[in-house]
Amino acid sequence: MLGAFGFRSTKWKRLSLNTNVTAIQHPPFDEISPISWYSSVREEDRGSLIGNIAPNSKDKTLASDSDREKSKLNSHSTTSTKVAESLRPRQRALLVGVTYKNCRYKLKGTTNDVKNMRNFLIDSFSFNPQNILVLTEDETEPDLIPTKKNILISLKWLVKDCRAGDSLVFYYSGHGLRQPDFDSYNDGFDETICPVDFLTEGMILDYDINSAIVRPLPKDVTLHAIVDACYCGTILDLPYVYDRQTKAWEDNYAPSGARKQTNGGLAISICRCVDDQMLADTSAFNTKAMNGVMTYNLIDINLRYPGVTYGDMLDLMHGSIEEANQNGCLTSRLLRTSCQKPIPKPVLSSSETFDVYGKNFIL
Repeated sequence: MLGAFGFRSTKWKRLSLNTNVTAIQHPPFDEISPISWYSSVREEDRGSLIGNIAPNSKDKTLASDSDREKSKLNSHSTTSTKVAESLRPRQRALLVGVTYKNCRYKLKGTTNDVKNMRNFLIDSFSFNPQNILVLTEDETEPDLIPTKKNILISLKWLVKDCRAGDSLVFYYSGHGLRQPDFDSYNDGFDETICPVDFLTEGMILDYDINSAIVRPLPKDVTLHAIVDACYCGTILDLPYVYDRQTKAWEDNYAPSGARKQTNGGLAISICRCVDDQMLADTSAFNTKAMNGVMTYNLIDINLRYPGVTYGDMLDLMHGSIEEANQNGCLTSRLLRTSCQKPIPKPVLSSSETFDVYGKNFIL
């Protein structure tokens, strides 16, 4: 099956399960000016910036002026370099894993999912660790526990001060739920994610997530949401959902006809989905560790086939899950699972349509 896509097989790289996750406290994007002041200086004024040398000066004066000239040139060069670096596209990620370890809804493997995703972003897409914010129950700082309040604040941080060329990633591993909501202007359901304190503080609705990270997304900024949770296939409320059967984008319209668009940017989500008649245990074994099936599958495919397109990645993910389901959820080439019901498959949605077999998956 894999050879049919024309991919060059590469040696499988086992996911790193480093137990030391460094959670960074809300690191802000650099505050910079979009205009290089040096390049805007008039030609006749540049002499005063770099210094003028008098033709009849003594050697000592010439040496002194030369030193000052070099110093100013170095200063200007450093400033220009800093401005150029500050204008480069940036990457930022928010990774959330909830285990619910103090209640009966406990999950296994969500913290491992976050560790693997963090390593994946750093190793495969050169994310700066300082720009990756991690929320799990293993963190010691109160602000880094995945409570409803902390997740909502972190979602706003994710898109704060972003600009053209930036790449953002929101990742969530935990419980998800949904309920009918035909009075609102979404797709007919309130899809939700469950923070660690959802029993007392409530869940985070798709509307909340859309308002926080989709609507504010400016032009030429790309957001990827990867959500490994039940009932979250369209958690971002994006207007288009890809149908693998028809090989076409379907209109994910709301009952009211209202649309939820970005502010010019591109939002893409890859989320796990189950229907309301099925609840699956989606834990997978990777050697001695537990992982979410969708997360494990997505990372594994990208490590084996760097530069895979969205369409091929989706086909490969569906194929490996079908193989596991046909084998009774006991073993497959990619994973071993403990589920008693079929494993749900990922859903691709977007704020705009694109050629899924022509666009490479790049974070």
